[in-house]
Amino acid sequence: MSAAYFLVIACGILALLYGLVTSRQVLTANAGSARMQEISGAVLVGARAYLNRQYRAIAIVGIVVLIVLGVALGVRVAFGYLIGAVLSAAAGYIGMNVSVRANVRTAQAARSGLKAGLDIAFKAGAITGLLVVGLGLLGVGIIISSCAQPCPARICVRCWRPW
Repeated sequence: MSAAYFLVIACGILALLYGLVTSRQVLTANAGSARMQEISGAVLVGARAYLNRQYRAIAIVGIVVLIVLGVALGVRVAFGYLIGAVLSAAAGYIGMNVSVRANVRTAQAARSGLKAGLDIAFKAGAITGLLVVGLGLLGVGIIISSCAQPCPARICVRCWRPW
């Protein structure tokens, strides 16, 4: 595997690590009064319900596309699609969860000043953005790097042509 593949995968890991560290910073911030936390909890429940329902609908379409790709272009292409779909769903779900939980902390921080509120808001947005980029880089980097070298066991995604 060339150094470029390692660099892509390392950048993906660094993006995820930054997101993890930053999410801990954001989620340890003051969540405000009991009433603010109550409202935030209700928003979180609603957001999760919405996303769960949306993902169920998307999963049906995704499974149909997965089958069509598998039949038309082969199992490896379908497997690559599946990896992308799962990582995309994970990024969306985790990003939504962090964003909704960060909203109350942003509101509480903004009570003490614009700078404090914006600091938390920008960090929360960066978490979602870097999560998408990090998971994307990891997924693509691992798939492409596994295509670039022979696989003696022939069980990995090696190339997009039949073995």
